[in-house]
Amino acid sequence: MSFTAVIVAAGSGSRSGGPKQWRRLGGRPVVRWSVETFLAAGADQVIVVIPEGQTDQAVQALVGLSSWRTVTGGAERAESVRRGLDEARPDLPVLVHDAARPLVTFDHIQALLAALTDAEAAAPALPVADTLKAADAGVVSRTIDRSGLWRAQTPQAFGAGVLQAAYAAWSASDNPTDDLAVVEGASGRVRLIAGDPRLMKLTYPEDFAMAEALISHHSITRIGTGFDVHAFGPGASVWLCGVEVAHDRGLVGHSDADCGLHALTDAILGALGEGDIGDHFPPSDPQWKGASSDRFLAHAAGLVAARGGHIVHVDVTLICERPKVKPHRQAMRERIAEILNLPLTSVSVKATTTEGLGFTGRQEGLAAQAVATLQTPT
Repeated sequence: MSFTAVIVAAGSGSRSGGPKQWRRLGGRPVVRWSVETFLAAGADQVIVVIPEGQTDQAVQALVGLSSWRTVTGGAERAESVRRGLDEARPDLPVLVHDAARPLVTFDHIQALLAALTDAEAAAPALPVADTLKAADAGVVSRTIDRSGLWRAQTPQAFGAGVLQAAYAAWSASDNPTDDLAVVEGASGRVRLIAGDPRLMKLTYPEDFAMAEALISHHSITRIGTGFDVHAFGPGASVWLCGVEVAHDRGLVGHSDADCGLHALTDAILGALGEGDIGDHFPPSDPQWKGASSDRFLAHAAGLVAARGGHIVHVDVTLICERPKVKPHRQAMRERIAEILNLPLTSVSVKATTTEGLGFTGRQEGLAAQAVATLQTPT
């Protein structure tokens, strides 16, 4: 089923020590977790509602992803949702989700869309298990009956046009804490489905430690290796790890012959069990003639994201006598980090020689080997 996702990421994060949507969880910005999941689940639109003036942060957090756009949020959550809905297609169901609940899954989304067959709105919810107390200044005044009480989570799903119409009829003076309340106010039928403790909301600093623990118990580590060789030929520069390096010769290849990025692409594909670079970009296909190899690496990273995983660390070793790599090593690390949206500490580039032995020692060409470490859902 086609649908629109509105991801609310406009909060200031005052209780968590700063804007939590841009903080990293398991190596990825918090907001990226949700955007990747909704895109992988088939969202036609992903609308990310962000604080004013933070477009650059959003672009950096979501680099490499497509079919998303940002909207500036309001002072209150309800206003942020309204602004997101203004950009949503009215002919599609819409799922509204808090970016602060990053562990949403494909199964959550599918269950919510299925629940819309006999309701105008649906949301995951957990029964209240703890005893509830009302208190004033820490002194208990009464015990509240918890029977029939539920903790509503997000995403919350709404039939085509349902939430837009409900907000249009909602009193502007009231500030709902969730969007189900708006549909309830319009007498809409709301269904609760089974919630999931993993849909916890990141509110306080200690919540991040708990989320990290959840991730570690529901993921596996994958390691892949890659190796590539190109011969020297006519030219005045070579491309290595996304950086053009002046040299008295070039490298021969169907694309730009970037050994470092080719080896790294193969390492990521290998970790995923997705074949090699030639399977995805056949050298017999003329469209890849002279192509920039950052496209190949970005493609491999996109496959990781579509699997619901993330890249933890990459390590590239360039094997050649010349050109000298050390003066360009930092630029190479920065370029790879940019393509993969990784912190610089997660990218290693090294160089070595073969002490004059073999084809690299004779300066007939150069080689590269790479290792990539990923984490993906079990």
